[in-house]
Amino acid sequence: MVEFLQGTSIANVVDFTPEFSWIVPSEKPNAFQTSYHLLVAGRSRLLAPGKADLWDSGEVPSNQSINVPYGGQPLVPGQIVFWKVRTRTNHGELSDWSATQVFVMGDPSDETTTSRYALCQTEQAPVLIRQHNANCLLDFGQDAFGFLRLNLPSPEGDRNITIHFAEKGSEDGIDTEPGGTIRYYRVETTLKQGENQIDIHPPMDEQNTGPDAIKLPEEIGVIAPFRYVFIENCPPQIKTDMFKRVVVHYPFDHQAAYFESDNNILNQVWNLCKYSMKATSFSGVYVDGDRERIPYEADAYINQLSHYAADREFSLARYSHEYLLTHSTWPTEWKQHSVMMAWADWMYTGNTESLEKNYEILKQQKTLEWRARGDGLLKTDGPETRNDIVDWPESERDGYDRREINTVINAFYYLNLCQMADMASALGKTDESEEYKAKAARLKQRFNEVLLNRQRGIYIDGEGSSHSALHANMLPLAVGLVPEEYKKSVVDFVISRGMACSVYGAQYLLEGLYNAGEAQAALNLMTSTGKRSWVNMLREGSTITMEAWDNEYKPNQDWNHAWGAAPANIISRYLLGVRPLEPGFGKALIQPQTASLRKIQGRVPTIRGPIEVKIENQGQRYFMDVELPANMTAKVGLPGFPNRNAVVLFDGEPVTPQEENSTLYIDNVGSGKHSFVVK
Repeated sequence: MVEFLQGTSIANVVDFTPEFSWIVPSEKPNAFQTSYHLLVAGRSRLLAPGKADLWDSGEVPSNQSINVPYGGQPLVPGQIVFWKVRTRTNHGELSDWSATQVFVMGDPSDETTTSRYALCQTEQAPVLIRQHNANCLLDFGQDAFGFLRLNLPSPEGDRNITIHFAEKGSEDGIDTEPGGTIRYYRVETTLKQGENQIDIHPPMDEQNTGPDAIKLPEEIGVIAPFRYVFIENCPPQIKTDMFKRVVVHYPFDHQAAYFESDNNILNQVWNLCKYSMKATSFSGVYVDGDRERIPYEADAYINQLSHYAADREFSLARYSHEYLLTHSTWPTEWKQHSVMMAWADWMYTGNTESLEKNYEILKQQKTLEWRARGDGLLKTDGPETRNDIVDWPESERDGYDRREINTVINAFYYLNLCQMADMASALGKTDESEEYKAKAARLKQRFNEVLLNRQRGIYIDGEGSSHSALHANMLPLAVGLVPEEYKKSVVDFVISRGMACSVYGAQYLLEGLYNAGEAQAALNLMTSTGKRSWVNMLREGSTITMEAWDNEYKPNQDWNHAWGAAPANIISRYLLGVRPLEPGFGKALIQPQTASLRKIQGRVPTIRGPIEVKIENQGQRYFMDVELPANMTAKVGLPGFPNRNAVVLFDGEPVTPQEENSTLYIDNVGSGKHSFVVK
């Protein structure tokens, strides 16, 4: 199943009742769709009303612009399908027909679970060429997965050349002993006399091509991540167009999202994390990097959220999620992340087809409910505590004391129960939804009775433990388990520990801080210049987020791990404050937390179209401009000023907002461009 989003490349579709989605093209205020007209045909020239041979929906009175099910003639494997749509709005606007879109029907016997697009191969020229005598250094500017394409002449006869591929540079050119799993490869080949047009692939690596690794299509061949190429015995008089890096990646729209602020470090971190979404999509599944090329649930969840923040693309996340449902990995908490992935997919797309198909798997295999003891807390029995990962590697656990009743696992369990209640309700399973709500309420009570040290005002690592790690406190803060009267002590403890977690744990540390209103502490962590920081990744020379903060903390780490890209989704969801309040972004929350930033602006992609946010914070005056796509409303949160009554203007007119926890809310804001002022 895939939503066919306007402007995307050709999809291979294995759902024979596909759903269609589009952006309603209206810039007028408070616009919503009142009808649509879909045309679907086997030939592009048949896309006309009354002529479309597969389906002419006619003008359908409806505000539905996402997940519109196909209702035409049966589709068959191998069939090429063309479609277009037009819409009418409440302002009486009848749009032009959209550009023609196309997809191809796949093989229904294929083991794939979700329709997806074919991998792209994009040629890139080097940004720098440096030649010295018979040696040549190429710098492609950023690390990427691919191979080298050469168009080199050898006029004087056959010429033996040696090609070095490297992720890491050095003062002399490339680092041939980079350490960890930072990549370096050497290939020897011969240029024949005359013109040579050849593709040079890195050698195959047995570790990332094993039985559990994701295999690439044979026609692509072997690829590896590299930024630099050093060629020994290169022909003289070279030109830029003689060298191309062929980059393999999933379709990616660079214009779908952007972010800029008055903090240059934060801008660099955003760009690093955004690019990581494209660069690590080389296999068509969210994998853990180049060392193993295996999907893992927690890696995939962070990748999913950050991919949503970087591009208007949903098929890769759903494919990865459904793959992992049947290829589960060993850590306890990773199984819990499958519930989180399902919930995020549903909230961001509004589509329940995958959820309905996999609900029983989530319920019976991923919530771990069968491990709950009589009081509702999850128990890990005996040697299975070895699968309670907490964080990775082990050195990043802040001394965590793993117990049979594990605080981290039970925090995730609480989140799972809340999410299962939501998803059961969406599927019309009202009784089960109420059961999950009751289980969540009971768990929350026992969690705080058993795992909260009320004398210290912080959480212990597990039942019977006297130790309190960062993880045991940031997770309850992130998922909403901390009682109001203990929030300050928990927050103070979390802040005191700094970044005492891995790049994976940073996702929940930042979420916890933002959920507690500690935006400045979160901003300080994202812009830190210490060794445990995204700045350190850039300083080391990586252009894709790393598996760990530094080789010091994980000696075998790689330089292409999307689970290190948490700031991409944190900036989108919390700093800009854009999150779905209703499935499929029927209603959005826009509640920026700017902290000390004075100017920020950004574009957040959604299935209904982009949300634009621009803020100028002058201290005593706060200005925000928002642009919402048609067919969407929003709840907008603005900062209140302590110790004085704020005056709030909405599109130039004074309004009386609702105040909650020092935030001023204006609800039911319609589509179009709007201005907000707090003074």
